[in-house]
Amino acid sequence: MSRSSAPDRLDRPFNDPLFERLFPPLPAGVHWGLERVEHALDDLGRPERRDPALHVGGTNGKGSVASTCAAVLQGAGRRTGLYTSPHLCSVRERFQVDGSPLAEASLVAYADEIRSVVEARGLTFFEAATVLAFHAFAREGVEVQVIEVGLGGRLDATNVLTPVACALTNVALDHAEFLGDTLPAIAREKAGIIKAGVPVVTAETAPELLAVFREVADARGAELTALDPTVDLTEVEVERDHTAFTMETGAWGTLRLRTPLVGRHQAANAALAVSLLGHLPPALRPTGADVVSGVAGVRWPGRDQIEEIDGTTWIFDVAHNVAGIDSLVSVLDRLRLPEPRVALVGVLGDKEWRRMLPPLLGRVDRAVLTQPPSAPETRRWDPAEALAAVGADSGELCPVTVEARFATALDQARRAAGSGTVVVTGSCHTVGDALREVGRVPFGMAPF
Repeated sequence: MSRSSAPDRLDRPFNDPLFERLFPPLPAGVHWGLERVEHALDDLGRPERRDPALHVGGTNGKGSVASTCAAVLQGAGRRTGLYTSPHLCSVRERFQVDGSPLAEASLVAYADEIRSVVEARGLTFFEAATVLAFHAFAREGVEVQVIEVGLGGRLDATNVLTPVACALTNVALDHAEFLGDTLPAIAREKAGIIKAGVPVVTAETAPELLAVFREVADARGAELTALDPTVDLTEVEVERDHTAFTMETGAWGTLRLRTPLVGRHQAANAALAVSLLGHLPPALRPTGADVVSGVAGVRWPGRDQIEEIDGTTWIFDVAHNVAGIDSLVSVLDRLRLPEPRVALVGVLGDKEWRRMLPPLLGRVDRAVLTQPPSAPETRRWDPAEALAAVGADSGELCPVTVEARFATALDQARRAAGSGTVVVTGSCHTVGDALREVGRVPFGMAPF
């Protein structure tokens, strides 16, 4: 893996004033390795070991799997901590207990308690946030933790955990400059979260990538269970307000499940979460009824989130790589959303926007390329350059315009759609900024 300083740049939460209250100025960049986090947790009495944990890695779908696991465990009566990244509108979204972001006052107080350790150990933002999550969950008295990997796996700050079970969603090309420029290389980095004797589940189906996972699991004495969503899920239905499917489980027999998360890929994510929960030790394992109700009650904003606002249909999706766009396109193909369909697109400059744009622009009637204001300065794309790049090969693509001012671009898309549909996508920054603009900030939090 590259020893670039970029992973800190990837995750730094811009434009959230709470960030400055949580942490002092932190070192720029990342020096790869887990030593600083290990030492900080030693200083704090190893809070991550206080309660059992599930660890969720992979490329796409990690948050959906993690949030579904947390919803089931919470519904089963377990006080549950959920740590995810990045956030959409507020850094508070990363730290949830029983389905709600921690209160700002509590989060600041917990950060105050660890600030001297953060400073002494020279932690970067993501390292500090990860340590804060473990400390906060211990202080909140959670009974089980669900922890999403930030970037990669092997050297990710969350990999200090020894969980009771872990999941690897899938492998796609993303962050190749840090994780490797081939899928097997990326798979090996993702597989770094596999621990000795800890069961692992995956929804990856590519033989060469499964072979990497099996090799690592065998070397570490970990049982690997592979779920094939195209074979193991039946009676799949995708509607505007839910996805439903049937699956066979070892722990609960046949289950008919319904998730409010939309898309066939969300059926795969929900099934993987159920498979992961089935590998919990008996004392922690929820009942089949808990699984059904928990899957139905998950909340995970910004993932094919469909809203009706003042006569316009909106779909907010954080697709930020080619695989994510492919999943979004699949949803657009399956659902009969009102026309015209207008895309509002803001992609980060280090993503594969040349490959992401054509599939999307071939499914909508118009598109507006824009700049999400919360995007880090060092990662901003040039929408005009993107238009020039795709315009030369436009073929059957829709008319595309550029409006760098985000609020203006959003208004243009809304007016162009009228009683049709606005598709907001390209990054978490784009979706988060749009949700603020239209008054749909996640979890009912007040926008800053």
